[in-house]
Amino acid sequence: MIRAVVALGANLGDTAATFAEAVSELRDLPLTTGVVCSEPIESVAITLDGPDPSAPGYLNAVALLTTRLAPSVLLDALNDIESRHGRVRAERWGSRTLDLDLIAYGEVASDDPRLTLPHPRAHERDFVLGPWASVDPDARLAGHGRVADLVERLREAAR
Repeated sequence: MIRAVVALGANLGDTAATFAEAVSELRDLPLTTGVVCSEPIESVAITLDGPDPSAPGYLNAVALLTTRLAPSVLLDALNDIESRHGRVRAERWGSRTLDLDLIAYGEVASDDPRLTLPHPRAHERDFVLGPWASVDPDARLAGHGRVADLVERLREAAR
């Protein structure tokens, strides 16, 4: 069994209802147990050009799950959940009904273009690290260190 970290994000539609349904669907995944989800937080939309306060804001959370699904199978399952919730991949970093990112899969490291692990920008994202630290204060992001320390550094740099 491996501990996987999944980031949830959405800024279109009824985001709270979508999150509740998505977490329920994560709990229903085969070979998966112990799904725990952080409280959702709100964040400013991040676009290719940077933060965009004029775009619809995001609801973000992190779910931790224990699974025996292979990382590629888990990714396919996450993409299926997104599709069921109307996710359209029209533009990179565009608005979406649901985004499920596989942030970490235990200590697995992968440079596969389809699935880079850990997520290559997770260490830069307060909206991922903050919720993650709230549900697992001792969490570590492979190659970057303690998640709580990463959050602290990001918040200090933002001041």
